[in-house]
Amino acid sequence: MQRALTLAKQATALASPNPQVGCVIVRTEANDEVLGEGAHLYDNYDHAEIVALKQVAARGLSAFGATAYVTLEPCSHHGRTGPCADALVAAGIARCVVATTDPNPLVSGRGVEKLRQAGINVTVGVLEKEARELNDAFAHFIRNSTPFVTLKAALSSDGKLAPPPASRFPNQPHWLTGPASRAEVQVLRHASDAILTGIGTVLADNPQLTDRTEEPRRRPLLRIVMDTHLRLPLDSHLVWSAKRDLLVLAGPTASASRIEGLTSRGVEVEVLPEHAGRLSLPAALNLLGERKILSLLLESGSHLNGAFLRQNLVDKAVFFHADAQLGEDAIPFAHGADPAFAVEQSLLRPTVTTYGADTCISGYLHDPWA
Repeated sequence: MQRALTLAKQATALASPNPQVGCVIVRTEANDEVLGEGAHLYDNYDHAEIVALKQVAARGLSAFGATAYVTLEPCSHHGRTGPCADALVAAGIARCVVATTDPNPLVSGRGVEKLRQAGINVTVGVLEKEARELNDAFAHFIRNSTPFVTLKAALSSDGKLAPPPASRFPNQPHWLTGPASRAEVQVLRHASDAILTGIGTVLADNPQLTDRTEEPRRRPLLRIVMDTHLRLPLDSHLVWSAKRDLLVLAGPTASASRIEGLTSRGVEVEVLPEHAGRLSLPAALNLLGERKILSLLLESGSHLNGAFLRQNLVDKAVFFHADAQLGEDAIPFAHGADPAFAVEQSLLRPTVTTYGADTCISGYLHDPWA
């Protein structure tokens, strides 16, 4: 199962909007000889079980009487492909080990039941935690039709985002954390379908918001800016680098000339309704859901962090803490919401990791599998 999980992880950014799944087929009476293995890649259509079975056949071997290890319950319904449970039955698999059941409540357990009805010995729950973490976004999306939102923030030891504006140079990011933490942020970006920030962060830092891992991905990382009045500078890094991967969410009063100026440079603009004078965050998430965006990484400033938290729209939080203190006048983590330390205290299944001199605390505000 550990090998199957490794295969599934290798499909990061290559399987969405489908789940990441790995499969290994072994001959148990021959010291667990691997007959075939594979992972699901969206553009290749075949699910992981089919990839593994085809590898078995290509090697001139048979899966009859073998054991299949699968990280997600084999499907029992027709989608872009036929049911994998039927394929395993037809191949004569004797045993199937499943890490976790399907998160879709409409189909969960049906694949397992189909295998058992065919006389296959099925075990469920092996390395379940690891398998579920790999598909948190899929589990959330399949139930809610909106992206799984991860809030990422780099913070000082006293829970601040950045020094006071008066002490900073314009259009220059202020690095709180070290290179190891920043490299991990790129891993988070690579695993996300989209990244979102506010216009305030863009004006202050002039960020690129790119995936710099150089790992392959089937869809470009969608970069999103919440910008009610379309203040996004045409000479910003975001606009200059736009290649059908930059979406600006504007308010209903945004000027037509500003919209035209951005769209002429390859920027997509969508107008959202406002709520209490600000863009509707639920409307933004619904829009992204319609585009099959499963995972959204929130890298923003104090106001947008606060808005997402106040509206209970954050599903997971990842906080990178540096040793430095910024003082009372520094920019807070979340305007109008609990400080980062309070959020950390409320996290489900919190984990603590170190990256260089920095400490990373992460956990869930909502369990996507609950």
